[in-house]
Amino acid sequence: MTRSVNRTVFQAVSLFGLLLCVAAGIWAWRAGLLTSQERMQAFVTSCGAAGGLLFVAFQAVQVVVPVLPGGLGCLVGVVLFGPVVGFVYNYVGICIGSLMAFAVARNCGRPLLNLLFSEKLLTKYSSWTEQNNRFARLFALAIFFPVAPDDFLCYLAGTTSMTWRRFTAIILLGKPFSIALYSLGLTVLFQQITGWLA
Repeated sequence: MTRSVNRTVFQAVSLFGLLLCVAAGIWAWRAGLLTSQERMQAFVTSCGAAGGLLFVAFQAVQVVVPVLPGGLGCLVGVVLFGPVVGFVYNYVGICIGSLMAFAVARNCGRPLLNLLFSEKLLTKYSSWTEQNNRFARLFALAIFFPVAPDDFLCYLAGTTSMTWRRFTAIILLGKPFSIALYSLGLTVLFQQITGWLA
């Protein structure tokens, strides 16, 4: 009973966060921030250094409590701050969030995963943890190539015997490629969409 209540609360919080993001998206679209990159960048610039810090914090929290698909956050970072600074903010925020997810799972254990994630997802990836060396290799590949649920895998890694040093090395070395790939692909898509709306 407690498990289902906790999962319901987590889902409600995620849904509320999603609705807030949708509302913010509608406001931004009406304000012209989503149809003009110049307006969007001017808005973020008006926030000063707080804009960058808030975005990094958002990306970190987004890993621990997923509200939107991670790739969308990467797109926002590049659109708001440009390709270089946006990539750095995405990288720092996502790495911090990944370390936070690992720490939470390391302290709370496997029962937390049962509360936060579906049984189907747990079943699909639980076989990865049967051999520690195998898990580390598969985890590193999943982090390097953006093809798996990275946020979940960071939690899963926290329930294994993987050391902090190894986890941190995989995150710091593996994340740049996947973040760059997401950012590049979604930026091209965003430019096409805004071109159609203009």
